[in-house]
Amino acid sequence: MSVLVLDPRWPDMVPINVAIRVEGPIAFTDEVPVSARWNFGDLVRGEDATGQGWLVTTDPGDPAVRKRLSRGEPLIEVTSRHDPINEAQRVMHVARSRGEWERAQTHESLLTYLEQESAEFAEAVRTRQDDAELKKELSDLLLQVLFHAEIADQRGAFTFADVAQAFVDKLKNRAPYLFDGSTGTVPGDVQDRLWAEGKKRERSTIRD
Repeated sequence: MSVLVLDPRWPDMVPINVAIRVEGPIAFTDEVPVSARWNFGDLVRGEDATGQGWLVTTDPGDPAVRKRLSRGEPLIEVTSRHDPINEAQRVMHVARSRGEWERAQTHESLLTYLEQESAEFAEAVRTRQDDAELKKELSDLLLQVLFHAEIADQRGAFTFADVAQAFVDKLKNRAPYLFDGSTGTVPGDVQDRLWAEGKKRERSTIRD
């Protein structure tokens, strides 16, 4: 008997070291997608001697999960759930959902904080602060990006992942050598030319 918490981003991915331990009967919390449930039919290695089997979920706060954990059943979490970026997004989502101040914020109301944190990072660089201070200031900037992305996500506009993808798409267009498998140093004049050409294509696409 165990409770397995999958990553909601990739519920179909079950680590090998977990897959070889799965015992039936298997139960699922409601949000686990059908595609993930299908996989477990092939993973079951035998029946749990206690008759309890495994509970599979992507929501550690589900009442069924809490009930089984309260009985002392082991909790197994896939390691990707502890990815710092994912954890930062999760914390921001909870903060926006539960905090009265956070819920009241808009893109406009947060601009003051974005400007302040940008200025503090710039000051840390100019005054040659140590790496620990630079890291702290960058985390403050990341908070602003996460906050704005969460606001956008809640209105159905875009997510933090979409912001990251927009960054990758921009570099694919403006710095194609990062994606073509080539190696070696790219001369500055080549970088400038490719960047300008990519920017021109983007503007042309917007006009079209």
